[in-house]
Amino acid sequence: MATFATSDQLLVIIDPAARQTDGESVRIAKDVLSAGAAAKVCLPEGPDEFARALGRRGSRRPVVIGDSRALVRTVALLHRQRELAGCALSVVPVGDSTLAESLGVPGGTVAAARAVLDGAERRLDLLVDDSDGVVLGALGIPPAPMRVTAAQPLHVSVGPPWLRSLVRPLAARPLRLSAVPSPGPTRLRVEVDGETVVDLDQPVETVSVVPGSRGVAEVEVRPLSVGAAATPLLTSGRTVTVTGADFRYRADTSVAGPVRRRTWRVQEGAWGLVLPRHALAGGPAAITDV
Repeated sequence: MATFATSDQLLVIIDPAARQTDGESVRIAKDVLSAGAAAKVCLPEGPDEFARALGRRGSRRPVVIGDSRALVRTVALLHRQRELAGCALSVVPVGDSTLAESLGVPGGTVAAARAVLDGAERRLDLLVDDSDGVVLGALGIPPAPMRVTAAQPLHVSVGPPWLRSLVRPLAARPLRLSAVPSPGPTRLRVEVDGETVVDLDQPVETVSVVPGSRGVAEVEVRPLSVGAAATPLLTSGRTVTVTGADFRYRADTSVAGPVRRRTWRVQEGAWGLVLPRHALAGGPAAITDV
């Protein structure tokens, strides 16, 4: 496998949320990338500018500095432009890195930036639904409950003594994280490659679909448990269709719906992600030198 040349030209797109979340990590990533390659840095102020910058990349390799939402947005844009096949995408996670790390990208800023310069491309499968939406990592029905994030601690160093004495105990007290109640069981028909896995007469707790490898998605259906835990139904296939009464679903970082029917199809090797070479050893997906 050939190593990326230092003469490679990069288009570094810094997501606005990353600049607000962790400006220091953004600076470090930019410095590492600029030291290792010819990098053009873009600072879009919103989704429209983000899309324009990506569309005008020319022959430059795109590098996104941002969180999981920025990664999904980039893949979705390239998919809609029908330019995924010829694009080797890189990401340096800043903020929520859960999705990127699950795909093999290092969580640390410096390690992720070095992988952009020294890594190799892995072709990954993609789930595409009948509304042209994409799923990179996981699909969940119903959407998993979200937790309320704690606020940043308060630091009060000015003001009268009575104000500081009042606020200081409040600032030191951790906020309790409360979970949003999970939706109850639902009735869904789940079909994989035209075969019914579960029908509307059987309530289910969850359905999860994950892009596997070589064009096949892994599907898990958990029927409603009464008493002892129900055995999950496991299967795999290239096409997954879910039908039900106004159900919602979580696709990677966002919740969609309600819909009554949705079909997802696996596109094998649809997109390329640059990963560290040690992460590619023995992996099931194809490895391509860029």
